[in-house]
Amino acid sequence: MKYSKQWWTEECSRSLNNYRTSRSLDNWKKFKKVVKITKRSFFNMKIQEVANKSHGPWELMNWINKQKLPVIEAIKYEGQPCLTPESLKGALHATFNTALHHQVNTDVLNVIGSKTTTAWVPFSKEEFRRALIKCNNSSASSSDKLTWQHLKTILKQDICLSHIINIADACIDLGH
Repeated sequence: MKYSKQWWTEECSRSLNNYRTSRSLDNWKKFKKVVKITKRSFFNMKIQEVANKSHGPWELMNWINKQKLPVIEAIKYEGQPCLTPESLKGALHATFNTALHHQVNTDVLNVIGSKTTTAWVPFSKEEFRRALIKCNNSSASSSDKLTWQHLKTILKQDICLSHIINIADACIDLGH
């Protein structure tokens, strides 16, 4: 039949009929298990066939419904489609680099007044701990293999937290 499943076996049919006659939860679970095992063995066999053939993975595309690719339109510049890399480069260059050799009036910068600067307020231990609580313990570690969970454990000790805060404040003071 057009809509039949290739993996469906006689055992699947027997198990389904068994469930339909009894309507018991145990038979439903048995049916689902039979289907799972049948599918797995069928698809493993197909994958093995494709692996042993010279066709490659594109042979697996027969298993899924064909998808129509979306219609695309070529980029147009000055009414002409850009069909070559050179024409595309020219269109992008002409579009995004149009102000390259134009005169710029810098007098507008003189109108902007200077703002007063404020001193950096050093980190507090409580502020640092509140920020650290929001970090996810299960996130991936960095290149130094230090996770947020490790850092939280280390910074429970006030002396370690003080050193980290001193480093952070020094980085701000140095503009680093």
